[in-house]
Amino acid sequence: MDLRVYKDKQEVAEQFSNYFAEKVNKAETFHVALSGGSTPKIVFDVLAQNFSEKIAWKNIHFYWGDERCVPPTDEQSNYKMTVEHLFSKIAVPQENIHRILGENDPNREALRYANLLEINLDRVEDVPQFDLVILGMGDDGHTASIFPHEIELWNAQDHCVVATHPDTGQKRVSINGKVINMAKEVAFLVTGSSKAEKVKAISEKTEGFEAYPASLVNPKSGNLIWFLDEKAAFGLSKN
Repeated sequence: MDLRVYKDKQEVAEQFSNYFAEKVNKAETFHVALSGGSTPKIVFDVLAQNFSEKIAWKNIHFYWGDERCVPPTDEQSNYKMTVEHLFSKIAVPQENIHRILGENDPNREALRYANLLEINLDRVEDVPQFDLVILGMGDDGHTASIFPHEIELWNAQDHCVVATHPDTGQKRVSINGKVINMAKEVAFLVTGSSKAEKVKAISEKTEGFEAYPASLVNPKSGNLIWFLDEKAAFGLSKN
């Protein structure tokens, strides 16, 4: 694990944006899976404000690692958040945006999106391969929409799965662990003191850490970076 610790959310967003721009501008075509959440929202703001003219947006194809089963106009939609904070402010071709249709039947949509990934992405060992998967981590150690109570979905046969939020019962469509771990690169964006306990458990492999889906992120490429703020990294041993 490459752990990179920065002062606060804003610095995490700025450093990740620099990293993202460098990756993208080296590639003719770049396929990225986006994450929802508060930290990506700040990242999108930084990208829109500081990189709108510095990134070849036409070369990037955007996907989502997961999406809530709500319409694209709903405040909970990851797609809506990305439009408001990024897509509406940059010159990205509409055909480069491949959203999960959260308004559709979840099971059918999981099949459709898995098929889309299989068509659009190169496949390695029969698994679609992203250039980059961006992940967040919940307070419970979940990532994408693979929650601890459904950790078996990580190794599901289908490349996209239907997950259920443990508290609200809300359905979500998510890529599975095989797709995450086949990516050329995986980057976690994790900020805030509520994440510190799980960050420590996963990075230091303390007892019971395997119960957290985020601990299963181990890309075959070996390219795994955690972008953390000081609050999320609190408690990590200094070495």
